[in-house]
Amino acid sequence: MVELFWLLLPVAAFSGWFIARRGQGGGARPGRQEPLRGDYFQGLNYLLNEQPDKAIEVFTRMVEVDSDTVETHLALGNLFRRRGEVDRAIRIHQNLIARPSLNREQRTQALLELGEDFLRAGLLDRAENLFQEVVETGNFVPQALQHLLDIYQQEKEWDNAILVAARLESNSEQSMAPRVAQFYCEQVDRAWREGEVNRARSLIKRALTADPGCVRASILQGDIERSVGNYKQALKCYQRVREQDRDYLPEVLVGLHESYTQLGRPDGYRAFLEDVSRDYRGASVILALAERIRHDHGEDAAAGFLVDQLRARPSVRGLNRLIELNLSRAEQAGGADLEVLRELFHALLRDKPGYSCRNCGFSARTLHWQCPSCRKWATIKPIQGVEGE
Repeated sequence: MVELFWLLLPVAAFSGWFIARRGQGGGARPGRQEPLRGDYFQGLNYLLNEQPDKAIEVFTRMVEVDSDTVETHLALGNLFRRRGEVDRAIRIHQNLIARPSLNREQRTQALLELGEDFLRAGLLDRAENLFQEVVETGNFVPQALQHLLDIYQQEKEWDNAILVAARLESNSEQSMAPRVAQFYCEQVDRAWREGEVNRARSLIKRALTADPGCVRASILQGDIERSVGNYKQALKCYQRVREQDRDYLPEVLVGLHESYTQLGRPDGYRAFLEDVSRDYRGASVILALAERIRHDHGEDAAAGFLVDQLRARPSVRGLNRLIELNLSRAEQAGGADLEVLRELFHALLRDKPGYSCRNCGFSARTLHWQCPSCRKWATIKPIQGVEGE
C-alpha cells in the first residue's frame, strides 16, 4: 500500500500542476475548471486515506476530461506496469488509443506503451504487431525497433533479428555489427548441429564480414574445420583468436593441441605456447606449456617450470598442478600431506565459477555467449586473477 502511495504521488503532482496552469489562463474552458479541480482534491483525499484504487479511478477520469492530459494517462499506465499490474496498464493504454482526440504522435506513443505492456505480459505476438505498427508511423522508431530486436532474440528468429538490427543501426548512432555477428553465429550452431557444414561455413563468413573481431566465429570455424579433418585451416582460425581477444585463448587450446598433433607438429604447439606466454599471463597457457615440458623432459622439469612461473604469476590452478606433479614423482615422506592439499584444492576449484560477465558480474561454470542475466553478447569471459586465469 505504501509503495502504491509513492507511485501515485507523481500523478497527483502532475494533475495539480495542470490545474494550476489552466487556472492561470492556460486555455481553460467555461464550465470545466471547477469539476476538474474538485476531482483532483477528491483523488488526493482518497490517496491520503490509503484508498489507492479509488484515487486511481478519479485520476483516470480526470484524464478523460481533456485530451491535454494524455501524459497523465500514460504515467498511470507506466506505474501499473512497473508494479506488475499489467492488465490495468493494458486497459489504460487501450482506452487511450480508442480516443479520437489524440494526435498522431500521441497515438503512436500509446501504441508503443501498449506494446511494452504486452511484452511484459509475455504476449510476444501481440507486442510484435504493435511495434511494427509504430515503426510504420515513423515516430519512436528506434524504441520500437529495439523492442522488436528483443522479441526476435527471445524467439530465436535470427533472420528477423539481423534485418531489424540493420534498420536500428540506420535509425540510431549505435553500431550493431558485433551483435549481428552473434546472430549469424547462432545460425552457424544450428546449421552445424543439423549437419549442414557448407551452410555453416557460409554463415561464418557473413559473421566475420559483419564483425572481423568476432572471436566466436573464429572458434566455431576452427571447430568445424577440425571436425572434418581440415587441421591446417583449423589452426589458422584458432590462432586468429589471439589477435581478436586473447582473453578467449583458453577456449582454443584443446583445438590447437589436436590440430598441431594431427599435422605432426607438436613442436609447433609448444612454440606457439611459449610465444603467447610472453604477453598473456593466464594460467591455462602456463599449464598447457608445463604439460608439454613434462611430455618432452619429464616431471622434474615441468615442476621446476611451474615453480618459476608461480613466483611471477600466482595461481591456484598452477599450485594445484604443482602438487599433482610432486605426488606422481618418487615416494616421499610428505606424500600424505600433499594428497590432503590436492583434495582441498580440487574441492576449492570445483566450487569456483570459471567465467564472469564483464557487464553485470554474473558468474558461470561454462561459457555463455549471451549473458543469461543482463542479456548482453560476448561479455562473459574467463575469470582473471589468482583464482582464475
